[in-house]
Amino acid sequence: MTVSIFWFRRDLRLSDNTGLHHALNSNNPVVPVFVFDTLILHQLDNKTDRRVEFIHTAITHLQQQLIALGSTLEIYHGSPIAMFHQLLNKYTIARVFTNNDYEPYALERDEAIAALLHSKGIPFNSYKDQLIFEKNEIIKDDGRPYTVYTPYSKKWKATLSDSHLQSYPITNHFLRQHPLPIPSLKDIGFTGTGAPFPSSQPDKELIKNYDKTRDFPAMAGTSRLGVHLRFGTISIRELVRETLPLNTTFVNELIWREFYFMILWQFPHVGKGKAFKPEYDLIQWRNNEEEFERWCQGETGYPIVDAGMREMNATGFMHNRVRMMTASFLTKHLLIDWRWGEAYFASKLLDYELANNNGGWQWAAGSGCDAAPYFRIFNPTLQTKRFDPQLEYIKKWVPELNELSYPQPIVPHEQARERCLKAYKKALDRS
Repeated sequence: MTVSIFWFRRDLRLSDNTGLHHALNSNNPVVPVFVFDTLILHQLDNKTDRRVEFIHTAITHLQQQLIALGSTLEIYHGSPIAMFHQLLNKYTIARVFTNNDYEPYALERDEAIAALLHSKGIPFNSYKDQLIFEKNEIIKDDGRPYTVYTPYSKKWKATLSDSHLQSYPITNHFLRQHPLPIPSLKDIGFTGTGAPFPSSQPDKELIKNYDKTRDFPAMAGTSRLGVHLRFGTISIRELVRETLPLNTTFVNELIWREFYFMILWQFPHVGKGKAFKPEYDLIQWRNNEEEFERWCQGETGYPIVDAGMREMNATGFMHNRVRMMTASFLTKHLLIDWRWGEAYFASKLLDYELANNNGGWQWAAGSGCDAAPYFRIFNPTLQTKRFDPQLEYIKKWVPELNELSYPQPIVPHEQARERCLKAYKKALDRS
């Protein structure tokens, strides 16, 4: 039988899925597939990585939905190339459908898969799904990319129309098959914790008040939808449709996400360990490994920084305001290369995605587009007074705050500030 293949990646849902919609409206029954990519999994040292557990949970839910439709998800464990060789042996494939991914590894992977399929005369069709606007869709009138958020966001909003938010319904044109087994987490080399994940349903009352609550880490004032956007268990089109009338500040955060995706696409060097502004690669970082370890473990002696790091280590989540504080502290108080922090966050955050993690770290370090100027150095004490005045957040994560066991500050703020300004100025004067 001749079939079409739909390859799930960062779009782990049946509803409003662009590539899946097009696959199901092609002339052939659709075989849905997913691969636990060992090229990615083998890089994960933590075998209880919550992201793998999240993906496994999402895949299990997908399988239940597909079984109800009389079909099944085919799940592979290996490299994507190996999966497609198996599929080519198993089926006569008319077309392969999927959705776009923008990270460096994904682009190389898709180029290799497309080349393999092309050699067999099989089209590889990929669609925009995880963004409202991608690549060159929001650019300046002269055709150049934006590098500052505010004018980008204005153009984004001015360009948005109902057609950009339309849904892509599915029809049941899946290949009818008996259910195939799903490998367990243990089968792919991981174990689960069983801890619950954030809900995929937007809390409309929370979003209505988002601009008033989002900066205070002790409050449940953020949506926690990041992991669902990361793995596509919710539709960005549906989310924008629902939240656009509710809160402009919330939608602005979704636009920040798309801005950083655009930056990664237009300036791919940022995804390969380079500063957006090349002169910042001249900074002489101290890179003290002992101090880096204290930062990682939340033992810096700055309670707001330590609370954030401990929250992330324990839960895979860190409040965005605290992400800025911890990143600023590492790069400017400790003069440790932002790439070290970027990699540590990448290993811990449940909602990690390269574009936004890189954008946030380069913003904090001053090396990115539209970044905080290098001389803006967060004072953790003043930040605490402003955003956690009752120390509710800090006391939750740093219970030994007032005990002798809690460490003294790793470096005095003023000393760190002067050291940072000197190091940055020296680098920028050389450029």
